[in-house]
Amino acid sequence: MSDYGHDLVFGSFVTPSGDNPARTVDLAVLTEQVGLDLVTFQDHPYQPAFLDTWTLLSFVAARTSRVHVAANVTNLPLRPPAVLARSVASLDLLSGGRVGLGLGAGAFWDAIEAMGGRRLTPGQGVRALEEAIEIIRQVWDAEARGGVRVDGEFYRVRGAKRGPAPAHAVPIWLGAYKPRMLQLTGRRADGWLPSLTYLQPGDLTKGNATIDDAAREAGRSPQDVRRLLNISGQFSAVGRGALNGPAEQWARELAELALEEGVSTFILGSDDPDDLRRFAGEVAPAVRELVAAERDRGAAPESERAPESSRAPGSSSASESSRASESSRASEPERAPEPAVRPSRATVTGGAFAVVPTPDDGVRRSDQQVWDESTRPTGPTPDPDRTYTPHEQATGAHLVQVHDGLRAELAQIHDLIEQVAAGEIDAGAARSHINTMTMRQNRWTLGVYCESYCRIVTTHHTIEDQSLFPRLRARDPRLGPVVDRLEREHHVIHDVLEGVDQALVAYVGSPDGLAELRAAVDLLTDALLSHLSYEERELVEPLARLGIA
Repeated sequence: MSDYGHDLVFGSFVTPSGDNPARTVDLAVLTEQVGLDLVTFQDHPYQPAFLDTWTLLSFVAARTSRVHVAANVTNLPLRPPAVLARSVASLDLLSGGRVGLGLGAGAFWDAIEAMGGRRLTPGQGVRALEEAIEIIRQVWDAEARGGVRVDGEFYRVRGAKRGPAPAHAVPIWLGAYKPRMLQLTGRRADGWLPSLTYLQPGDLTKGNATIDDAAREAGRSPQDVRRLLNISGQFSAVGRGALNGPAEQWARELAELALEEGVSTFILGSDDPDDLRRFAGEVAPAVRELVAAERDRGAAPESERAPESSRAPGSSSASESSRASESSRASEPERAPEPAVRPSRATVTGGAFAVVPTPDDGVRRSDQQVWDESTRPTGPTPDPDRTYTPHEQATGAHLVQVHDGLRAELAQIHDLIEQVAAGEIDAGAARSHINTMTMRQNRWTLGVYCESYCRIVTTHHTIEDQSLFPRLRARDPRLGPVVDRLEREHHVIHDVLEGVDQALVAYVGSPDGLAELRAAVDLLTDALLSHLSYEERELVEPLARLGIA
């Protein structure tokens, strides 16, 4: 098969567990913080152990600012298509164009029927899905004349009003495995979204061929259909099988799937925060580098191409397919932009070190000081003549990106506190009951947010203390004093977080505790921002130089 030339996208597939809703949301927020592009949840409305997927997607969209969200995939038999279309468009508008629509024809028919849905045969499910796609797209086409009209076998919509139009061209991805669903994907969908665990060897190749043929017969280009893939695996020190080994092995295998099978979106099914961090920080940058190198090689003149023996592992025929892909893309109209990683302060290119540590602006909110910044040690001076590959620089860029997520959330905590303060100032006797309810709701929102944020910070520091710092010490003993200092600051920040928690408890129980809470968060802000800047200043270059991910 061939590389269809789409931009690479990396995402998460999080279980919408209702046992610990806060953890489910935290994993979605972490997806954004570590730099992934997409967070998805399965949709099984008949499963009482799961949160409702569309409610969860809305909540996650409100808690994030960059990451795209989607059901993986929506259970159409329990989601009327005209209503679903408005739900998707509304969330897309509210989120600033960050919604994708995964759709499935249905499964687990006993459970669907028990919830009031109609049991369908496989053939009926495909026909019903095609009717639903037509309805959804007509609802979204708010500028067309007349109402929505589909007089189908399974869905009849006769004159429903159109709109609202979503904020961007929402892609429709189909979870398809059998020929009729694959043909529908080629005719009508924007993407194919299977799970690797359900596929047999050769299924990707055969599925792509079926989709491509159906697309051409419908007057479309095969490149109109993005190829997405749900994946799962295990990170380990040595390779034990497919997607079971070190990050470097994962990167080679996923790059091969991109170049040989046309997969351009990889969605990792895992509820382990460490897996998400490694997938975002180690695997995704390496896959992008491998694929970009092969695409560049395929586009280069014959005289400039590397010899056959220098190709990336598993890419023996990728350059030929890439050249064919580039040729066919040249005549296509430009498509709407697709999800991509938010640029950091650095453009990670080869050559000089380009990742810019975040400077400490010196602004302090609190009169308290938790340490003497003048006693901080510094590491070895970087070699000015050293050059760095994009892959080497990606780890430092990832550290800055994770820190940026923590900084952004600190700003949101301060904003929440000021909203609460404004609500209390406006309290009046005539509206005392309403204001009390509003303040109580504000306190609860603030409480949940602070608790979640403190947990994220603690987890981030624990990962560094137990994994990253020992490796830095071992590979360059000159960094020992810096690492020792960073670890001591982690313990101090833990105590400051405990102070925030105590002030939070006092505030929730009393209307007079806002000043103490604000002071505690101010102290946290001073300590954490100073610490993050110091850590970036001392570590982003060693991470690249020492090859630590």
